[in-house]
Order: sequence, then structure tokens, then C-alpha cells
Amino acid sequence: MARHVLGRVDSTNAEAQRLAGQLSGPTWIMARQQTAGRGRRGRDWSTGAGNFAASLLLRPQGGPAQVAKLSFVAALALDEALTAVCGPFARIAIKWPNDVLLNGGKVAGILLESIGSGQGVDALAIGIGVNLAEAPHPDSVEPGAMAPVSVLAETGHAVTQDDFLDLLAPSFDHWLRQMQTYGFDPIRTAWLARAAKLGETITARTGRDSWTGRFDGIDETGALILQTAEGQKIIPAADVFFEGG
Repeated sequence: MARHVLGRVDSTNAEAQRLAGQLSGPTWIMARQQTAGRGRRGRDWSTGAGNFAASLLLRPQGGPAQVAKLSFVAALALDEALTAVCGPFARIAIKWPNDVLLNGGKVAGILLESIGSGQGVDALAIGIGVNLAEAPHPDSVEPGAMAPVSVLAETGHAVTQDDFLDLLAPSFDHWLRQMQTYGFDPIRTAWLARAAKLGETITARTGRDSWTGRFDGIDETGALILQTAEGQKIIPAADVFFEGG
């Protein structure tokens, strides 16, 4: 996959969207400094000095439901790359729908943004942010959200942006090929093996509703399966909160 490395940009996802008409093949767009990063639901994503900010621009096959499954591919690639840099004693887990945790704190996030019209997806930007060198101040995150952490503070390992991309890009390519060849089932199985709080009590919240129950996994679409007092709930999109945090 091609790479574009920028000194400074507002958002790597925004840059991917601007370049979508010019790039013919899959391309990683990485920034040394990102000034206006964003997360899910329009939230700000703080990118401190030395942290990782990159987007992969793809032209995926399938409609929005199929394309959304690429967030699980990205999560598996992130898990592998972080395991490589953090070492065997770090506790790394994937939090549904789009975060990766290190020692119980949020170290990375994923944001998918499609480019197209109607139900078509002409191109997709997969934005990935990782706190390699520093984490945002805890006061900067919303109440109840996971406390942010950094690779450096948690493990003492200093990792450059380039070295992290050298690990992330081939891992993403591996898991993407797995899904293209065998479908979503092996991705789902691998993701569940790394899932945070599987089998434990969690709370899923949307703008209108909140459900608490046992996290029983994800279904064939990637939706959350929650066993509540009122029965099983299948939740395609929500924010997840753990007990005590």
C-alpha cells in the first residue's frame, strides 16, 4: 500500500477525503501533527506530540453494512501492532465498537468515514489514532468514559510514528485478506478472543436509550449482543460503559 506522510494537517480522514479522487489504490495518509482530529459522533480527538494519526483510504466492495465490518479488521491490526510494541506483560483488549485498551485505559481509537452518495460507498477513510507518547488530560474526556493512557507512560517503550505504521500496515493487510478470502467469521472469532469484558456486565447507551446486561458477543453483522433483564438485545450502534467507569 502507498504512503503519504504529511508534516501537519487538520485531520487525516479529512485529507483522505480530499485526496480520494486522485488516488487509485489503497493509501496510508499519516501526519506528524494533527490539529483537528475527530472521533465518533463528532467528538474531538486530541493528538499530542509524537502520537500516531493516520488514515487508510480504500475503495471497498459492498454496501455500508459490509464496509462497517472493516472497523473490526482495523481493531485486530491495532491489537497486533500494540502487542508488538508494548511487550508480553501489557494488557491489551478491544472495546466495542472502536477502541483499543491498554492496561484498562483507552490508548487508541478508530473512525470510519465513507465517501459516496446514497447507499453507495465510493471510498472509505479508516482513521486511527494512538497515544504513543502522551495521553490527553483525564479532564478532557466526557464523564464515564475510559481514562486515556499512552504507550510510553504505561510501558516505558518509546515508539516512533513511522515504526508503528511499519507494524500496523502489514497487519491490517493480513486481516483484510482474511476477510476477503473467508468472510467475516474468522474476523469475528479473532475479535471475540480479544474483547474487553466479554461475559461481564456492561452498559450500552445511545442518544435516547440505555441498556445494562451481560456482554454476550457480537453477531454476524458486528452488532453488540446484550443479555438484559428484559431479554436479549441486538444493538448495532452505541457507546459502551463498564461498571465502575
